[in-house]
Amino acid sequence: MKKTVIQYLLSQLYDLGISDIFGIAGDYSFPINDAVCEHNELRWVGCCNELNAAYAADGYARVKGIAALSTTFGVGELSAINAIAGSYAEYLPIFHLVGMPSSRMLQSQKLIHHSLGHSDHTLFYKMYQPLSCAQAILTPENCVEEVKRLITCALSERRPVYIGIPADYAQMAIHTDMPYPPAISPPNSHQENLAVVITAILNKLTNSKKISVLPGILIARLGLENAVLSLINKSNLPYASMIMDKGVLSETTPNYMGAYYGKLMNQHVYEYVESSDCIMSIGVMMTDMNTGCFTADIPVENHISIMPDHVNIGPNHYPHVYMKDVLNALQEQIPVFHQMPPSVQPLGEPPVTDNELISAEYLYSRLEKMFQENDIIITDTGTSLMGLLSAQLPKNAQFYNQALWGSIGWSTAAAFGAALAAPHRRVVLITGEGAHQLTAQEICQFARFGLKPIIFIINNDGYLFERLICKNPNAYFNDIAQWNYAQLPAALGCHDWYCQKVTCCDELDLAITQAESHDSASYIEIITGKYVAPELAHKLRSSLDSLYSDE
Repeated sequence: MKKTVIQYLLSQLYDLGISDIFGIAGDYSFPINDAVCEHNELRWVGCCNELNAAYAADGYARVKGIAALSTTFGVGELSAINAIAGSYAEYLPIFHLVGMPSSRMLQSQKLIHHSLGHSDHTLFYKMYQPLSCAQAILTPENCVEEVKRLITCALSERRPVYIGIPADYAQMAIHTDMPYPPAISPPNSHQENLAVVITAILNKLTNSKKISVLPGILIARLGLENAVLSLINKSNLPYASMIMDKGVLSETTPNYMGAYYGKLMNQHVYEYVESSDCIMSIGVMMTDMNTGCFTADIPVENHISIMPDHVNIGPNHYPHVYMKDVLNALQEQIPVFHQMPPSVQPLGEPPVTDNELISAEYLYSRLEKMFQENDIIITDTGTSLMGLLSAQLPKNAQFYNQALWGSIGWSTAAAFGAALAAPHRRVVLITGEGAHQLTAQEICQFARFGLKPIIFIINNDGYLFERLICKNPNAYFNDIAQWNYAQLPAALGCHDWYCQKVTCCDELDLAITQAESHDSASYIEIITGKYVAPELAHKLRSSLDSLYSDE
């Protein structure tokens, strides 16, 4: 018996390695929801709302490489659109399955629920076109070819795809005698350009007195971390990480110098990198947040930029040259270099103040001390990210943030998705209470699926990062409602969790010790002063003022 449209699509996603479908059920998407639940190997992961489901899919894709999301027409897909935009910006392939009204209703001019009250039923499909690398509305006739095209686009461009599925078509048999799995063939580099690029890179490297490497987040998106680390180990070149790229490569090797954030921190790393006459970035996105508000000064003539599908060497641009091919060729030919880079300077032993109130220095040093091998560490784009940028990660620990899209509240739901993708690994979530309030209800999913994260809620009485960078820190828009955070997990069904509220260093130290020995999830509220923040967060104010005034 031939598969239906939705059965065929789900079978192809499962063959790619997707075993979980995040989403919210809806009447137009019932055929999708039913098919997922009827599939022997797929798991339906119903979240608290579509935005959270899409954030969770984003976190899942960061760990597993790909993810799938299901929403209903109009109200559901628009609730998820912010998170899908973030996945698009940060190169994460999400297969977004949208349950649409029947083909007859889509073609009619009748007013239907979940619409804007007019007859253009393709409007939401059009809204998603700038936020996805490919789109299609599946039919029994086009299903096989379109699924092949969508999968190829998602995996080659590492970005979301939009898959509209009319309710009646979803349940119809596909029209083909030979349904076949999609053939995913990676594109080939332009051989002449590749040869020119390799020669130019090797010439630049061998004729330089000092070289620095900046490994970027796109290495991880392409699954090329081992290839880059092998290249660095063979060449003995030193490397540093930018804020969006932290944890992409191991921070325990002797070649790792520390975090590079322009002029704003780690003077020893800044001086070494910017005094280099060759800086080779691999998969780095030179955004404002990644470059310390553009305080990173990398002269074009000293810069080699290896990106997924092109290479820039100084002012010269070489298209149709793919990162994997460049790394493979360099691995064969790159010589060994002998340099004396600075050693990484971790945060070190937590300093305790006389009054034992929790300072930023104590908090982030203590968190660094608790990190373990293979941890998955997730922060929002705020003071917690700034405080941990210089923390040295243990072997195989991964660090996830959303420094480009920077959607407040992303981290709580993304941590759930990451934990579901790797249930055998410890997930550590560190977020401020302001960001947490946007998506806090999703912590119930950890308990629902038997996951055991360690969650830290830093409560500093409002939006601290905004206080630090806005005109009036005490403005009312930076105040938020005060919750009893330590009681929240129990109210949301997390009954066996270790929950604690701490106000001083000794209490925090004991709570972390208890969390590490507790055979369940942990949820720790950390009370700090209203303006307790890492030094980097304070420095950003003047840099952002300068950046905005230039505009």
